[in-house]
Amino acid sequence: MWRNDKALLQEYLEALLIAVIFATFARTFVVQAFKIPSASMEENLLVGDHILVNKFIYGPTATSLERWLLPHRNLRHGDVVVFRFPLDPTRDFIKRCIGLPGDEIRMENKELILNGEPVDDAGYTYHSDPRVYPSSRFLSEQNRYRDNFGPLVVAPETYYCLGDNRDNSNDSRSWGPVPRDHVKGRALMIYWSFEPQASPPGTSDQWARWKQLYGVLVSFGAETRWERTFQVVK
Repeated sequence: MWRNDKALLQEYLEALLIAVIFATFARTFVVQAFKIPSASMEENLLVGDHILVNKFIYGPTATSLERWLLPHRNLRHGDVVVFRFPLDPTRDFIKRCIGLPGDEIRMENKELILNGEPVDDAGYTYHSDPRVYPSSRFLSEQNRYRDNFGPLVVAPETYYCLGDNRDNSNDSRSWGPVPRDHVKGRALMIYWSFEPQASPPGTSDQWARWKQLYGVLVSFGAETRWERTFQVVK
């Protein structure tokens, strides 16, 4: 006997509700999409890269069985992490963790030194400015600690995070370490990369968004950086 339309509609609604619940759960606890908004992680991550963030990896586990079964671990040196900006928790930032709780960190003429040993970071660190600024009170706050700072010890339950683009990054040198409970997850993979288009000056936010959307639609194939698709973030 055929089911009536009401029963069929109810099944569709139940399936839709389950899908919404699952998607919400996945976004909250498992994975989240994030767009790179600035040049602070160049040349590892570019403006317009869209990445997936693993929100599960740093999550707490209650039992040893969970720790054995689930892909969970503590944050490590070199992890690229997304976190709530300490000065404005409504905004998300992405940086590289270079200091764990208890680490002693200093920078000498752009060279990062961790616990007394120089860090081999040539594989991801990018310097766009050849000048070296001393740590001087006569410099602006923005440049005073750019190339020379420390030594400092990372406080418990916090992480020291820097941008890969060391000469052009708003990071822990300016506003301090990142609290543990602000960390949202580890950058996992680039799923789409699109060359961004600058909005013309004087346009309203709403008009700029429509214009940007139109630009994406008409130049999707030409402006997509296909070679970056599905690259693992390192």
